[in-house]
Amino acid sequence: MAVAHTILEAIGNTPLMALGKVVPPHHARVLIKLEGANPTGSMKDRMAQAMIARAEADGRLKPGGTVVEYTGGSTGTSLALICAAKGYRLRIVYSDAFSQEKADHMRALGAEVMLVPSDGGRITKTLIQTLIETARQISQERDCYWTDQFNNTDHVAGYHALGEEIWMQTGGQVDAFVQSVGTSASLRGVGTILRQHKPGVQLIAVEPAESAVLSGEPTGAHHIEGIGAGFVPPLWDPILVHNILKVSSAEARAMAQRLAREEGLFAGISTGANVVGAIRVAEKLGRQATVVCLQVDTGLKYLSTDVFKSV
Repeated sequence: MAVAHTILEAIGNTPLMALGKVVPPHHARVLIKLEGANPTGSMKDRMAQAMIARAEADGRLKPGGTVVEYTGGSTGTSLALICAAKGYRLRIVYSDAFSQEKADHMRALGAEVMLVPSDGGRITKTLIQTLIETARQISQERDCYWTDQFNNTDHVAGYHALGEEIWMQTGGQVDAFVQSVGTSASLRGVGTILRQHKPGVQLIAVEPAESAVLSGEPTGAHHIEGIGAGFVPPLWDPILVHNILKVSSAEARAMAQRLAREEGLFAGISTGANVVGAIRVAEKLGRQATVVCLQVDTGLKYLSTDVFKSV
């Protein structure tokens, strides 16, 4: 690899790894893209870079401007990285429902973090809507640019390169892609590219079982950070997906723990949900198929949560 001239050049081109011990015999091969290898330890570095670059290009974000966003943490941390590298002020709306590590990481990168209290640490529709409205109000101030991740299509393109990397690294041998849904931009961005190469590839969405709104069920509280906003995200495209899988917070947590203990892969709880979903798909597709999912981020972001405290 060439020498990177800035930290931004270190985003992307992450490894792809085969899971072994957590995948039962006679299942399809399950590969996981190690997005924890990005600079902030998250796939969101890709989308943050795309959102800021496009806003700069068309003048929505001007030199000396302030970026505003609500976040469950990883998007905010990735924006903090981009803003630090480019010299923008960043104001983040966050909550105590999400890990302390992510708040600390954002602040270390120079972000100003406003905390919105949750209902007992639970992630709910009301909490997310409060975060969004608070960010909207801040964005009305002078020289502020609100990236507004749930409605901003710019970051879908940020995941196109991820789709191309998966296609190249598998040698075109990918039969299904499984991804948990927050804004749904990563599923759309990767899925669009994979479908261009192979129209028959299956795209599988994962959502919290306790708040399975994509499946038509009532909104509810859950503990899988970064996904399951409690409402159907504006970027969601049901036509794109082959199936929607419901994974509980307990299942996702248990798999995150297994990945660390059995595979040496330290990842967050949404990654656990992805792998649970990928294994279900692998069981159905059989040994000759290949299923790909994402390590959304590193487990280092969740050391203060109950995901690893009980291990």
